Amino acid sequence: MNNLFDIQQFQQFDNLELVAREVVEGFITGLHRSPFHGFSVEFAEHRQYNQGESTKHIDWKLFARSDRLYVKQYEEETNLRCQLVIDTSSSMLFPFDNSGKNRLHNKLAFSCYSAAALIYLLRKQRDAVGLTLFSNYIEFQTENRLSSVHAERLYGKLAGLLMAGKQDLNKTTNTVDALHQIAEQVHKRSLIILFTDMLDEGTDEEIFSALQHLRYNKHEVILFHVTDHKQERELDFINRPYRFVDLETGQHLKLTPGELKERYRTVVRSYFEELKIKCGQYQIDLIEVDIHQDFSDVLLNFLLKRKRLF
Repeated sequence: MNNLFDIQQFQQFDNLELVAREVVEGFITGLHRSPFHGFSVEFAEHRQYNQGESTKHIDWKLFARSDRLYVKQYEEETNLRCQLVIDTSSSMLFPFDNSGKNRLHNKLAFSCYSAAALIYLLRKQRDAVGLTLFSNYIEFQTENRLSSVHAERLYGKLAGLLMAGKQDLNKTTNTVDALHQIAEQVHKRSLIILFTDMLDEGTDEEIFSALQHLRYNKHEVILFHVTDHKQERELDFINRPYRFVDLETGQHLKLTPGELKERYRTVVRSYFEELKIKCGQYQIDLIEVDIHQDFSDVLLNFLLKRKRLF
């Protein structure tokens, strides 16, 4: 079952926190049954306490009921500061639907649901979370906090992004300035999780210089590169004339995909390979995500990164 079908099932509740909870709880259930058993966000199982070991993970509630000492395995006691950063420029509305019927099936919606799930998961692990939204400027930014009131505010902001439509076209991207500002304004060492399609007016050199600024300030970075693999990477369209429109500038181009599909794929593959190499050089975790897949890649890669940090 893919993520779009799940999301559509929960839209009747009009509650982003509910959707996030269902996504995360379903993921955790699957995680407990998988080889990644040790990445449980609460605990995988109990085991008997061995005399002499730390009492830190003893389940005292279970002790009160059973009068026996048991330890929670894999419980996460560490605290993490995390800043979720989402590109809200118009290119993130791709694939754009003029009718509005499929407004939840685009890169921005995928990023919002992923971020909402991460907020729920972070709070479940007692981690502080903040949110930054940017296009050609920083539109919204909060500090990292753990409170439920703060989480409700973040869910509300993300829910507002899901209503994006024609009025949000022609918003350009300035990833470079946004990342430099975040590097300066997020003072304490944090995990920066960035959702973007990497479509920007700046050069690759400028963008990676901004990412390096984050690393220089001791922040850890996960870059979730959000794309529609089928259309943006493979140019998988019926071979007939199309009118392609740039959602950020309004410029358009008429062409038949079959005439340049192979060349397009070669150039795109080369670009993504270059991206992987540069991210490796700057010690940035690059995760390529497809909006047609479920959210497990986002959640699992976050847990893997978190485990490495502690």
